[in-house]
Amino acid sequence: MNLLAALSLLIWIYLLGAHGRFWQSGPVLPLRKPAATPPVAIVVPARDEAPVIGESLRSLLAQDYAGKLLVILVDDGSTDGTGAIARSLHVMAGAGGPSTPLPPAASQGVDAPPAPAMTGLYSRSLTVIEAGARPAGWSGKLWAVSRGVAEAADAELLLLTDADIVHQPAHVSTLVAHIEQHDLDLVSEMVELACDSVAERALVPAFVFFFQLLYPFAKVNEGSGRTAAAAGGTMLIRQRALRRIGGVDSVKGALIDDVALAAKVKQGGNIWLGHATLARSVRPYPGFADIWRMIARTAYVQLRFSPALLAATTAGMAVTWLVPPAAALFGHGAAFACGLAAWIMLAASYVPTLRRFGRSLLWAPVLPLIAAFYMAATIGSAVNHHLGRGVAWKGRDYQGSAA
Repeated sequence: MNLLAALSLLIWIYLLGAHGRFWQSGPVLPLRKPAATPPVAIVVPARDEAPVIGESLRSLLAQDYAGKLLVILVDDGSTDGTGAIARSLHVMAGAGGPSTPLPPAASQGVDAPPAPAMTGLYSRSLTVIEAGARPAGWSGKLWAVSRGVAEAADAELLLLTDADIVHQPAHVSTLVAHIEQHDLDLVSEMVELACDSVAERALVPAFVFFFQLLYPFAKVNEGSGRTAAAAGGTMLIRQRALRRIGGVDSVKGALIDDVALAAKVKQGGNIWLGHATLARSVRPYPGFADIWRMIARTAYVQLRFSPALLAATTAGMAVTWLVPPAAALFGHGAAFACGLAAWIMLAASYVPTLRRFGRSLLWAPVLPLIAAFYMAATIGSAVNHHLGRGVAWKGRDYQGSAA
């Protein structure tokens, strides 16, 4: 116990002092208008997103951006009317011009308030296309994204976003201002996540915290560093950078597509990753089982379906998260001191994330239990894979192959 407790303390001394300040709450983009307004195409892949697609598209069409803006909704085989909702918005946006208010969300069966009407002389359009049959070797989402990118050949900038994201009117302008000012190839933001249900309040802040631990934003944003990551909810990328890496085809089979794309782009360019204040996800995860499935969908993918990596990761997580409270509660002497110190350090590292989500700081010392849930879901993901059950997501199987 003494050795494990000392090892856990050393791990936390390293993490807090030399791991890219992963525990910090930022960075966040300042609200600003861009000096130049190049054409932007927004690609939204959507599969069975009827409850949220209306609100998402309205928010994109209501962007306060002075340049040309093309929104491309790629219907990826939806069976719930997603395409029909999008096409009704397409008709309204195209019929009356950019200053025409879009119909209320309720009229489309979407329980959400309408976005503000578009104003001024800004060029806005919405195109709805079908993804079509997915070729072998492609993940479903990336095939849909590639179809949208093909429709946006004239745009200098591409905003890749998800169908459950709602954007404040200044979001596109703020993203463009940052990518232009710093001559970046990719700007990405982790959007605000829903944190309403008991399960969300308990587990969602930790999801963001663990993502920052895996990919410290400060290291991602270092031009010379090898750490690369992006968050799929918001990725503004230059067309020239996408062409340089061989297009979406270069990551066509990736299931963790945002990180894979960022890694490719950073090999020859500069990227930036931060937290969004102007975009939020409206996708709910009402129960613990919903969050379990969300984790399990890609957890074993992250470990490259390797039992050896799973064993090493599980052991490392146990020493990092479980040993400190165990040593503090049941150890004596040096084990107790090291365990308590490590527990205090890990709890303190969680405080900025809890404040970001407006959660009680009493959740901080409970972080080891939350980590145990994530560990169990990761192991469950591996067990499902090796039993041949895989993980299903919207009718697709994530059993180790593109889906």
